[in-house]
Amino acid sequence: MRVVLAEDLFLLRDGLVRLLEAYGFEIAAAVESGPQLDRALAESAPDVAVVDVRLPPTHTDEGLQCALRAREDRPGLPVLVLSQHVEQLYARELLADGMGGVGYLLKDRVFDAEQFVDAVRRVAAGGTAMDPQVIQQLLSRRAADDRPLARLTARELEVLELMAQGRSNAAIATQLVVTERAIAKHTSNIFAKLGLEVSDDDNRRVLAVLAYLDHGR
Repeated sequence: MRVVLAEDLFLLRDGLVRLLEAYGFEIAAAVESGPQLDRALAESAPDVAVVDVRLPPTHTDEGLQCALRAREDRPGLPVLVLSQHVEQLYARELLADGMGGVGYLLKDRVFDAEQFVDAVRRVAAGGTAMDPQVIQQLLSRRAADDRPLARLTARELEVLELMAQGRSNAAIATQLVVTERAIAKHTSNIFAKLGLEVSDDDNRRVLAVLAYLDHGR
């Protein structure tokens, strides 16, 4: 699996390269700036891009803008964003087209190698890997002014947050210590209240929910 990695801090970039290589990934390019990332994404045809939001030269949103441009040229390019903070606008822009794998992790909340590697693999496979804090902020922003979302019960909101992280019904049931049948019922209720088509495809249903949350921003 070919990875393009963008991180401006040398020690962190080098550590990520060594970690990914140890788990069998091929590093197509490891860069430190926006212009370098643009070139790497255009020339390397990676299976997934792992990018920091803020890169030189301005340290604003170069990483994300490079990823968005690359997804315009190659729709569905899997992108996993790393950030120090929850940047709601950035997360919503990345999710807006509802195509391809996407992820948004907070650097200081990645606690072990398996967690990070699993996120990279999940995104590369077309799934999602969203930090719970990112999901909570997206949900709370929508809940304040969106009537369909406000119809959800507290438990349904909890299930929706876990769905948005990329969890399957079985994983959600384990997390909430209930039966998988109960989660299936909650899921059906969520889709009905949000006006979304029920699907057995975990990745597609998560992307649909996230696209809904982004709608009308």
